[in-house]
Amino acid sequence: MLRTRVQGDILAAVLLDPEHEQSLTDIARLVGTSRVTVLREVDRLEAAGLASTRRLGNTRLARARTDNLVYAPLAELLAVTFGPLAVLRGLLTEIDGIEHAFIYGSWAARYNERPGSVPGDIDVLVIGEPDRDQLADVVEEAEKTLRREVNVRRVSTTAWTDDDGPFKRTILSSPTVELVENEGVSRGRDHDGEPLADRGA
Repeated sequence: MLRTRVQGDILAAVLLDPEHEQSLTDIARLVGTSRVTVLREVDRLEAAGLASTRRLGNTRLARARTDNLVYAPLAELLAVTFGPLAVLRGLLTEIDGIEHAFIYGSWAARYNERPGSVPGDIDVLVIGEPDRDQLADVVEEAEKTLRREVNVRRVSTTAWTDDDGPFKRTILSSPTVELVENEGVSRGRDHDGEPLADRGA
């Protein structure tokens, strides 16, 4: 139904966070695309009555309009399809101590256009030393928004770097979707030879 994957990511970023206004620059940074692309999609959302915008100085702020008749069913569809990237990336970037985080498993495979059934849950790997209570709060909030289970596996940077077991080898050979990338953690390359840090960006 959507023209591109980036369009779906932008719609999810705006419509699944209706309580907050976001600048077009912030949306572009969250999604990993250009501000011009975000501007085009936000203009379409506003013309359809699904978003409203206002100026604050030189900054244009966008916000979802929940009073539109199609907002609820569209938001529900986006939560199932493109929601995990927008929701989890937005939540995890607020937590200190995360060196790297990405989605793996069946949802990442579907997002990377691998065929298969709709995933029932979301698998996330968090590398670093984030606060466990903060991480648990994020998981709870994400599950409420996405309406599905979010499974987070937390691994220290040292343990991940030193690991050479079957779990890591499986992750390194499978599609992933980037959520957070900070300093010093390498995941290698996937089976197509692409750097895994670039998948889903």
